[in-house]
Amino acid sequence: MTVARRTALLGGLGLLAGCSTSGYQGDERAVTVAAGENGGFYLAFAELLAAQLNRAEPRLRCTPMATEGSLDNVRRVLGGQADLGLALADVAQAATGGLRPFGSRLPLLALGRVYENYLQLVVRADGPVRTLAELAGRPVSLGASGSGASVLGERLLGQAGVRADVRNLPLLEAVAALGARSVDGLLWSGGIPTPALAELNDRTRISLIPLDPVLPALRRVYGPVYEQVLVPAGAYRGVGALATIGVANLLVCSPSLPDEVAAAAVRVLVNHAADLVPAQAVGTQFLDVRTLIGTSPVPLHPGAAASYRALHG
Repeated sequence: MTVARRTALLGGLGLLAGCSTSGYQGDERAVTVAAGENGGFYLAFAELLAAQLNRAEPRLRCTPMATEGSLDNVRRVLGGQADLGLALADVAQAATGGLRPFGSRLPLLALGRVYENYLQLVVRADGPVRTLAELAGRPVSLGASGSGASVLGERLLGQAGVRADVRNLPLLEAVAALGARSVDGLLWSGGIPTPALAELNDRTRISLIPLDPVLPALRRVYGPVYEQVLVPAGAYRGVGALATIGVANLLVCSPSLPDEVAAAAVRVLVNHAADLVPAQAVGTQFLDVRTLIGTSPVPLHPGAAASYRALHG
């Protein structure tokens, strides 16, 4: 996102981390955050968010929930099994627009744009694959069936014209399969570095495949929800800088979330942004308060919008 667009999105909100905050005033309430898989960035972020929310709002009892990822989270939030959830912007866009894999338009709302995801196509450094095209006919994991990576992975292969032997493995199973050479690649959408991938790299040297050549085709079909991002050199030991596809991660909820809970979550996002970056990602990931309201095409929850306005004044 450009600086100019960020400024426009803020619309003069001028979010100030030092603003005063009024605490949650309701009865004690449990709040569940549908997060992601063990070994991934989603769950680590949700654990920090829950800890900060519990500290800032003593009447809320927030707990993170391990899930398969974005698709799973949207379904849990709208089905009432979770209060908050993390979802890739393309999955959230599909939900509100009634696109595949959702069958109708769903009333999903957002509390904030929290960080950038990096689409990572991981292969063994000593393996046979060096380009996306070389995955043709080879086994590759596109992520768990409930993950956002599975949605983007199908779109990626479709736009690239690559017919691979697709598996839908959870992250830790995919990591084990790549280490055992039972798949030739795994696709993951998450923060940089992803802990499970960094641990794999310590045992079995990995490489990342550049994916930016497919970006123009994806944008023509699905719009600007996809952006080019740069994986910095050394994010994984021995892996150089390369361009890939980025997609924002949103903190989402249903319309039934009470305004007071939405406002409490926003106050934590704004006032504790620096405390919401998992330790392994400090220096490569950050939560930018200037872009929190940039959740389009998913509308902000009314309680979140009111909280942003209150923090401005």
